[in-house]
Amino acid sequence: MKKSLLLLLFLISVTFVSCFEDQDDTVTPATASEINDFIYRGLNFFYLYKSETPELANDYFASDEAYQAFLNSYDTPESFFDYLMAPQDRFSRLYDDYVVLENALAGNSLNNGMEFGLVFYPGEGEDRIFGYIRYVLPNTDAEAEGLERGMIFNTIDGEQLTESNYNELLTPDTYTIGLATFDGTNIVATGESVELTKTQYTENPIFETKTFTINGQKIGYLMYNAFTSDFDSQLNSVFGQFKSEGVTDLVLDLRYNGGGSVLTATYLASMITGQFTSQVFYKEQWNEDRQSDYAQDGVFLDNFQDNSETINSLNLSKVYILTGPRTASASELVINGLAPYIEVVQIGTNTTGKYQASFLLYDAPAPNFRRAEANPDHTYAMLPLVFQTANANDNTGYDNGLIPNIDQPEDYSNLGILGNENEPLLATALSEITGMPMPTRSGMFFLETVSESKALQPAYQIMYVKGTK
Repeated sequence: MKKSLLLLLFLISVTFVSCFEDQDDTVTPATASEINDFIYRGLNFFYLYKSETPELANDYFASDEAYQAFLNSYDTPESFFDYLMAPQDRFSRLYDDYVVLENALAGNSLNNGMEFGLVFYPGEGEDRIFGYIRYVLPNTDAEAEGLERGMIFNTIDGEQLTESNYNELLTPDTYTIGLATFDGTNIVATGESVELTKTQYTENPIFETKTFTINGQKIGYLMYNAFTSDFDSQLNSVFGQFKSEGVTDLVLDLRYNGGGSVLTATYLASMITGQFTSQVFYKEQWNEDRQSDYAQDGVFLDNFQDNSETINSLNLSKVYILTGPRTASASELVINGLAPYIEVVQIGTNTTGKYQASFLLYDAPAPNFRRAEANPDHTYAMLPLVFQTANANDNTGYDNGLIPNIDQPEDYSNLGILGNENEPLLATALSEITGMPMPTRSGMFFLETVSESKALQPAYQIMYVKGTK
């Protein structure tokens, strides 16, 4: 039988609590060896790169005693998980609290509203880094404090940001940023500072939509920052609006989108097109043991999978997609999956290079590893890579990312206003569509990206499908 996995986002309530939280007096916490057994069973069954780790072979252990000795040789689940990872695997994850992860996959997290990127100072050998604000989320502390896109900061609580300390400095729920200016060469502190506090927040991934009318052409613009299925209906409404306005060209801004739901990516690709219903959007490649039973093609759709909505489609033959170095997973799936069917004009920089998908495994019996049967003695879960995607032309393996047609890094000294026709990347796309000249810009240069605000979230750059509940 083919897999019964439904490509749906986890319908998770923020009211979920740990299943043993109120039973502290009666539950015996699981040992590291018991959790290691869960990790091994899950990876042995589903791991995409199973063949790369000799110990995961079905016949590796000669006896139960040898297997138990292997489990007992690692003191922590984290060290055991890390040992079993294949060298090429950058994206499988183990979590010690699946409730936090479930909430993150639904778009809920602690957030102060300042979405930022981190880059190295100009100059060779620099360890120092600075942050630039990409956008500010509505109804957050960052908005209340008056922060805006393009602002620069280089210290946290008075300490210079560096490659070695930024994660520790930016993790606390409250911290103070020190503002600075950047002229393209020099970062200069202004002496101003802003204290920010994180609170529970649900981010709407549809950040900006706009329709331009230029020389009679109707051009839609959508800045979309995560493939979060709780907002699928709102995304469909955006395309319904584009359709009613007569949009004939689309600029899809994925430069800060690290991915998410495979099904949502399928919906988005179907909204952009509409003329390829039931044709292959992506193919799945599982490990040798699972390929015949689990692999099935993802296809373009004309309705939501539960038939709750008809997909609003633009029937485009060309789309313009803005990308950056942190554009990943489901974003790349959209680009790669559309490429065999329509012209995709990619503007920006190389994407991350993540073409593998996961689903959430709990400590429960194989093959389902489902939440309803999870071991109540711990809250470990994992998102291992379980299959890689290829498009209809079998293109996959883009480890160095998808290469843009027009190479244009962001200018951190002049980021522009998102959704404004003079914002540099959008201006390039509008120029390509209309033939009108682009605004004059100063010379641009590439600064190496170090990290970003979303890297602090547990669901960072995850591309996932729905497992069995």
